[in-house]
Amino acid sequence: MSYREVVVEVDRERAEPLSDALLELGALSVCVEDADADTPHEQALFGEPGLVPERAAWAHSRVIAMLATEQDPTVLLAAAANEAGLSTPPAFTARDVQEQDWVRLTQSQFEPIHIGQRIWVVPSWHEAPQHDAVVLELDPGLAFGTGSHPTTRLCMEWIEQHVRAGDSLLDYGCGSGILAILARKCGATPVVGIDIDPQAIDSAQHNSERNHVDVTYGLPHECPANEFDVVVANILSNPLKLMASMLASRVKPGGRLALSGVLARQADEVAAAYARHIELAVWREQDGWVCLAGQRRDN
Repeated sequence: MSYREVVVEVDRERAEPLSDALLELGALSVCVEDADADTPHEQALFGEPGLVPERAAWAHSRVIAMLATEQDPTVLLAAAANEAGLSTPPAFTARDVQEQDWVRLTQSQFEPIHIGQRIWVVPSWHEAPQHDAVVLELDPGLAFGTGSHPTTRLCMEWIEQHVRAGDSLLDYGCGSGILAILARKCGATPVVGIDIDPQAIDSAQHNSERNHVDVTYGLPHECPANEFDVVVANILSNPLKLMASMLASRVKPGGRLALSGVLARQADEVAAAYARHIELAVWREQDGWVCLAGQRRDN
């Protein structure tokens, strides 16, 4: 059996009503993505403290509908446009998709990822290629952090080089828990992971158990007030600036802070937000993203 994938690019006002109409009229599935994903115009909507959008939709949205082959996309989109109150049916592209083993196909897209010197992020259906590696068993899931994005890789490389046995560590915005898990495997203890999304907390806890490490996870109001030897935060520039005083206060005098989720062009303004507490500098850059790092003054 085969299917037909139909792709429409629309603005935020039309994405949700069009998606709802397509489902009501018989589309097998519909999803909405950021049409500007993986570009400098990518727009974060979820999980950003202080940046809750008025509407959970991207300014430039991509609606992807899966149809049965007997469904005519032109007719369906015309009806959906009318149902959604659009004046004219939107332009679309379509392609046939053959039925296949979707689980195997999805798994084939996620190979082990080599990061830094000895780190391997390995899906459960693979084995680590390197026997003396620091192995993180992690499957793609709902929470951010598989090691494929430059911001995550930068933080992992920094942790590998700077975290030592016995360091206490706070991972703020922990997502999948990948940074906290790595820190624990590098000998950090205790390790605390904080996220505003309860689903991320559940995912991170599950991943920690799979990797046989002990990490304490919680929501922001559960974040310990004590100071840590190391604080890492892989979020985005605006929330990092908003949280400058709070994050800096969690670093012990003489302790270290590493921030990622920052574009190279945003580095100076993020560093300026922390300048009163910690002098940050670009530690490393990758694909237009940077990791900022610095040490808190002793006084």
